[in-house]
Amino acid sequence: MKTILKKQNLFILTLGLLALSIFFNACKKKVTTPPNPNEEELITTFKLTLVDSAGIKPTVIAQYRDLDGDGGANPIQWDTLRMQANTTYLGTIELLDESSSPVDTISNEVQDEGVDHLFCFEINGIQTQIQRTDLDANGLEIGLNTKWHSGAAGNGNINIQLRHQPDIKNGTCSLGASDIDLVFQTEVN
Repeated sequence: MKTILKKQNLFILTLGLLALSIFFNACKKKVTTPPNPNEEELITTFKLTLVDSAGIKPTVIAQYRDLDGDGGANPIQWDTLRMQANTTYLGTIELLDESSSPVDTISNEVQDEGVDHLFCFEINGIQTQIQRTDLDANGLEIGLNTKWHSGAAGNGNINIQLRHQPDIKNGTCSLGASDIDLVFQTEVN
């Protein structure tokens, strides 16, 4: 009889502990991580458009397209940048995410978050100067809009990076991480 009572007490105690455990777990607040407002976006298309400031020479367009983003499949398009010698161009950069429908224009987000972004240009082997012409809310350059001055004919390349610099942007390219980093083979004729 005592064994039956001990088993009943043990069973009741176990049920009570189980009920308390369920009760306390149900009362816990669920902690969720808020979304990161500066989360890296997928950039599938980079488009550089250069318009002759005199309106005489043809418009130059150079694109890079990688529909699955960085990594995975190879890019489906990576143009050579072909400029006329001794010409001043007004440049614009457009960034797209074509993986969603409708297509997301990432360059709008870069403009809106300009205090955290900077386009950097490294010119190798050719005589070309690039000046950023747009500014963020703090008066620092962004680089979605630019002025290009091509020099004498020649071949080389231009490395274009979009630097993500949240809360550290000071106008230099050494800070932050790259959202995009492309090297365009360049011909000046």
